This record gives sequence, C-alpha cells and structure tokens, in this order.
Amino acid sequence: MRLGTVRRNGSTQAFRQDDAGTTYLPVRDIGELLARGDWRTLAGEPGPEPSPEELATPVLRPGKILCAGLNYYAHAEEVGQDVPKYPTIFTKFHNSLVGPADDVMMPQASSKIDWEAELVIVIGREVRKADEEGAKAAIAGYTVMNDVSVRDWQGRTSEWFQGKNWDRMTPVGPVVVTADELDPEKGLAVECELDGVQKQSGSTADLIFSCAKLVSYISEFMTLEPGDIIATGTPAGVGLARKPREWIPAGAELVTRIEGIGELRNRCVLED
Repeated sequence: MRLGTVRRNGSTQAFRQDDAGTTYLPVRDIGELLARGDWRTLAGEPGPEPSPEELATPVLRPGKILCAGLNYYAHAEEVGQDVPKYPTIFTKFHNSLVGPADDVMMPQASSKIDWEAELVIVIGREVRKADEEGAKAAIAGYTVMNDVSVRDWQGRTSEWFQGKNWDRMTPVGPVVVTADELDPEKGLAVECELDGVQKQSGSTADLIFSCAKLVSYISEFMTLEPGDIIATGTPAGVGLARKPREWIPAGAELVTRIEGIGELRNRCVLED
C-alpha cells in the first residue's frame, strides 16, 4: 500500500493506493490520516493517479522531525569518524520541507550546500519505551528524503541545527510505502544523482542502527506519535567527503531515489 498527499484546488488531500487503485480520502494529509487509526480501511472516493507535480510532502507538518547522523558504516568511514556507540539524533522543523517535485531553495548566504539521500521512517501509532519488536510494529511505512545541508553553517558550532533547517531545502516523498511491503534490513538501494551524475549509491543493509533500533532508542526518552518522521542517515558519497569537495550549484537537478519507494526530482534554485 502507498499513501500520499496531493495538492489540488488550493487545498490538500490524502490518498491511498492499493490493488483497487487510487482512493482519495476525507483528510488533509497523511499525518491526519495516521492519527485516525483506521487509515487502512477509511472510505473515500476513487480517482486518477496523481501526477508527480501535484504531490506534496506526505506529512505536511510532522509533530516531530528527527534525524540520525553518521548511521551508515561507509559514511562514518569516509568522514573519518568512529562507529558511534549510540545514535546521533538531531531535529528539523516543517519550514524546511518541500514536496517531491518542488524547487529546493538555495540560500545566498552559502555556496557549500551538500546532498544527503536518506530513508525516512513514518510513525503510525503512539509508542513509548518500546523494545525493537514493539518499535517495528509502530512503523507505518517509509518514504524518501534528501537532507540538503548548508555545510559552512552546520560547521560553525558543534550543534548541527543551523545547517539543517533552512527554509524549503528538504524534499520528502513521493509517497509512504507501508511497512508490510518493505524490509530495509534486507537492503534497499539508496541513490542520489546531481545533473545526471551518480553521487551516492548505498544500501540500507549498511545501516549501523536499524529502523527498529532507532525507534526503540528514541522512544526511551520521548513519546513518538502518528505522523512523526525519522530520517535514518545518509550513505557514503556526500560532497563534504570528496577530494576535492563538491557542492550543489544553483540550477542543478537533484534526484534522490530509494528502491521500492520512488524518487524525488528537485531543481535547486537560488533564493530571490
């Protein structure tokens, strides 16, 4: 099953896709749908499959956007960091999100902007102090993110926050694929291209902390709720680690793809 949010007639609407086709649902987005609990069976109206340009980020305003850093073995190695004992967790806010075909806004304040393809967990039920089995059961599904990062601002202090939360820089989507259809532990291909040149090619089999481990760990200190999203980190191949370093130029097309889910295709545009 695939879940998504479409923009039409000045508003938004959630949809569900399964063997019966596309069904448009009486809720605003996937966050609102998951909060209901009956998201698998909620009645709606059949309709055509939405075009990529109509798609919004599946959860418009997640209550929490949590991200894991240094969570691929190969990425930790390429940036010269030891394998972490515990997950490195930072936060993002909804102001940073854009849809799967929207423009990514490139700030004039930096020319050191990097790509980071990531698998994203979407929480489907409230969870607190869960073991890995309970954490896995709380995952509604998975989607795709590019955690586009402003590296010079990120490196100004030991806190990464100011490099990760620029307005309209983080594409998410195109849809949420339900957890019964995907198993990241078996290895999903994670890829990133810039103007048709492959920059990242990894697998979720290389994750240091699995999706279930991340949810279990975070749920130990905070309650996770339906619609919360957790980015699981990026594989090797980021611009920061290249010799010489590489950055996203204004006007470039950024493509982020994960096997079994789909792709983001975003033009990187210098902000006005």
